[in-house]
Amino acid sequence: MASAVAKLLDDLRDHGGLKGTDVANIASVSPATVSRWTSGKAFPQPKTQLLISDLRYIVDRLAEFYSPDETRIWLYAKHPLLGGQRAIDLIHDGRADDVLRVIEGLDESTFT
Repeated sequence: MASAVAKLLDDLRDHGGLKGTDVANIASVSPATVSRWTSGKAFPQPKTQLLISDLRYIVDRLAEFYSPDETRIWLYAKHPLLGGQRAIDLIHDGRADDVLRVIEGLDESTFT
Protein backbone atom coordinates (compact mmCIF):
# COMPACT_ATOMS: atom_id res chain seq x y z
CA MET A 1 0.00 0.00 0.00
CA ALA A 2 1.35 3.42 -0.96
CA SER A 3 2.14 5.92 1.76
CA ALA A 4 0.07 9.06 2.19
CA VAL A 5 2.98 11.12 0.85
CA ALA A 6 3.23 8.91 -2.23
CA LYS A 7 -0.50 9.42 -2.83
CA LEU A 8 -0.07 13.18 -2.54
CA LEU A 9 2.74 13.07 -5.09
CA ASP A 10 0.65 10.91 -7.43
CA ASP A 11 -2.22 13.39 -7.14
CA LEU A 12 0.13 16.27 -7.94
CA ARG A 13 1.20 14.45 -11.10
CA ASP A 14 -2.31 13.38 -12.12
CA HIS A 15 -4.18 16.62 -11.34
CA GLY A 16 -1.45 19.21 -11.72
CA GLY A 17 0.86 17.76 -14.33
CA LEU A 18 3.73 18.15 -11.86
CA LYS A 19 6.78 15.94 -12.15
CA GLY A 20 9.14 14.88 -9.40
CA THR A 21 11.56 17.60 -10.46
CA ASP A 22 8.81 20.21 -10.06
CA VAL A 23 8.07 19.05 -6.53
CA ALA A 24 11.81 18.90 -5.80
CA ASN A 25 12.25 22.51 -6.94
CA ILE A 26 9.28 23.77 -4.93
CA ALA A 27 10.38 21.86 -1.81
CA SER A 28 14.10 22.65 -2.24
CA VAL A 29 15.14 19.01 -2.27
CA SER A 30 16.74 16.80 -4.88
CA PRO A 31 14.70 14.82 -7.41
CA ALA A 32 16.21 11.68 -5.85
CA THR A 33 14.68 12.66 -2.51
CA VAL A 34 11.24 12.99 -4.11
CA SER A 35 11.77 9.58 -5.71
CA ARG A 36 12.49 8.10 -2.27
CA TRP A 37 9.30 9.71 -0.92
CA THR A 38 7.32 8.23 -3.81
CA SER A 39 8.71 4.76 -3.18
CA GLY A 40 8.14 5.02 0.58
CA LYS A 41 11.87 4.71 1.36
CA ALA A 42 11.91 8.13 3.04
CA PHE A 43 9.47 10.74 4.25
CA PRO A 44 9.62 14.53 4.12
CA GLN A 45 10.18 16.64 7.20
CA PRO A 46 6.96 18.02 8.77
CA LYS A 47 7.53 21.51 7.32
CA THR A 48 7.97 20.01 3.85
CA GLN A 49 4.88 17.87 4.33
CA LEU A 50 2.92 21.06 5.00
CA LEU A 51 4.30 22.63 1.84
CA ILE A 52 3.35 19.55 -0.21
CA SER A 53 -0.14 19.45 1.26
CA ASP A 54 -0.60 23.18 0.51
CA LEU A 55 0.57 22.52 -3.05
CA ARG A 56 -1.88 19.65 -3.37
CA TYR A 57 -4.76 21.83 -2.16
CA ILE A 58 -3.84 24.54 -4.66
CA VAL A 59 -3.54 22.00 -7.48
CA ASP A 60 -6.93 20.53 -6.57
CA ARG A 61 -8.51 24.00 -6.68
CA LEU A 62 -6.87 24.78 -10.03
CA ALA A 63 -8.06 21.43 -11.40
CA GLU A 64 -11.59 22.81 -11.14
CA PHE A 65 -10.69 25.26 -13.93
CA TYR A 66 -7.76 23.78 -15.85
CA SER A 67 -6.35 20.56 -17.27
CA PRO A 68 -3.22 19.15 -15.59
CA ASP A 69 -0.93 20.70 -18.23
CA GLU A 70 -2.67 24.07 -17.90
CA THR A 71 -2.40 23.86 -14.10
CA ARG A 72 1.35 23.29 -14.33
CA ILE A 73 1.72 26.28 -16.66
CA TRP A 74 -0.43 28.42 -14.33
CA LEU A 75 1.81 27.56 -11.39
CA TYR A 76 4.97 28.50 -13.32
CA ALA A 77 3.67 31.67 -14.99
CA LYS A 78 4.11 35.14 -13.56
CA HIS A 79 0.76 36.65 -12.60
CA PRO A 80 -0.25 40.29 -12.34
CA LEU A 81 -2.58 39.41 -9.45
CA LEU A 82 0.42 37.94 -7.61
CA GLY A 83 2.48 41.08 -8.09
CA GLY A 84 4.25 39.61 -11.12
CA GLN A 85 5.43 36.61 -9.12
CA ARG A 86 5.06 32.92 -9.87
CA ALA A 87 2.72 30.81 -7.76
CA ILE A 88 5.37 28.12 -7.24
CA ASP A 89 7.74 30.68 -5.73
CA LEU A 90 5.08 31.95 -3.34
CA ILE A 91 4.18 28.39 -2.30
CA HIS A 92 7.87 27.69 -1.72
CA ASP A 93 8.07 30.80 0.47
CA GLY A 94 5.11 29.68 2.59
CA ARG A 95 2.68 32.10 0.98
CA ALA A 96 0.13 29.60 -0.29
CA ASP A 97 -2.69 31.77 1.07
CA ASP A 98 -1.74 34.54 -1.38
CA VAL A 99 -2.09 32.06 -4.24
CA LEU A 100 -5.40 30.76 -2.88
CA ARG A 101 -6.83 34.29 -2.79
CA VAL A 102 -6.18 34.61 -6.53
CA ILE A 103 -7.75 31.19 -7.17
CA GLU A 104 -10.81 32.21 -5.12
CA GLY A 105 -11.09 35.20 -7.47
CA LEU A 106 -11.15 32.78 -10.41
CA ASP A 107 -13.94 30.89 -8.70
CA GLU A 108 -15.96 34.04 -8.04
CA SER A 109 -15.56 35.29 -11.61
CA THR A 110 -17.17 32.12 -12.97
CA PHE A 111 -20.41 32.99 -11.23
CA THR A 112 -20.71 36.66 -12.21
